[in-house]
Amino acid sequence: MKIPVIGLTLGDPAGIGPEIILRTLKEVSSLPEARFIIFGQRRILEDWSRHLGLSSDLLPAALSAGNIELRETGLPLEKLEPGSPTVAGGRVSFDFFREAVSAADSGEVQALVTAPISKEGWHQAGIIYRGHTEYLESLFPEAIMTFWSNRLKVALFTHHLPLREAISRVRRQNLATFFRLLGKHLVRWNLAVEELLVCGLNPHAGENGALGQEEGQEIIPAVAEARSAGLSLSGPFPADTIFLKALDSPGKMVVALYHDQALIAFKLLSFEQGVNLTLGLPFIRTSPDHGTAFELAGKGLASLESFREALWLAWKMVSGKVG
Repeated sequence: MKIPVIGLTLGDPAGIGPEIILRTLKEVSSLPEARFIIFGQRRILEDWSRHLGLSSDLLPAALSAGNIELRETGLPLEKLEPGSPTVAGGRVSFDFFREAVSAADSGEVQALVTAPISKEGWHQAGIIYRGHTEYLESLFPEAIMTFWSNRLKVALFTHHLPLREAISRVRRQNLATFFRLLGKHLVRWNLAVEELLVCGLNPHAGENGALGQEEGQEIIPAVAEARSAGLSLSGPFPADTIFLKALDSPGKMVVALYHDQALIAFKLLSFEQGVNLTLGLPFIRTSPDHGTAFELAGKGLASLESFREALWLAWKMVSGKVG
């Protein structure tokens, strides 16, 4: 098997992303067999290494090992300001990601593992995208946000939208198209999901119209259409019980209709082990399921577990070892 090439992005330079990558490099023997390209800036990593009290030999040793390359990207960050979003930090973190996506789209790398960015930082810098997934959607319209852990799998019909806007998108044809695309990409990557469980929108999934009309008018017809096309899915189920149906059931995946409907349950169960996986791309993209954690930046307290899980899931997918 050809050794895969995996790209890593530093994320927001003031958050925990550079720290997580440095501490991961410190335990290089725990990495999967691959070549790694870090899209970032050497000065940022060196500044963080000093700030964290890590060995000055850590980065040079990692880069001389032969399987790790640093790709200098973006305008040089003049000043590192740990612990808060800035215009400069937002801009450079977007540059890291954009360059990495370009490399993945060209086939230079087969997978990306992205450290957290600050949506506030991107907004301050005038970046029009709310986050990683929105930028990917602008290039690859079939992009789908999903979350994975050993205990639970979740796909999001909508994600970083105000709730009112998310609800307005719950329409039969939108849903049917989403179910079809999700099923296609799960099969494409051989992810062994056997059944999709669809959340209702209203309390008690509408209680047969007593608590809302969207289930009867939009969701049930979309589920029926998808089933008639051969997809294995069922619902809508009440959101307060659906996760119990999928919990510890590797072959089942919950389809949630909006961000918090999915992420409250998922992060409660799997915050340190969860992985954000974007489907619908010509390459693999994963990330830890947490944010920049500015309050932890520079304290050496950030958990590496979710980033490691993201790294290994990307490697397993590109190596054909999932499923």
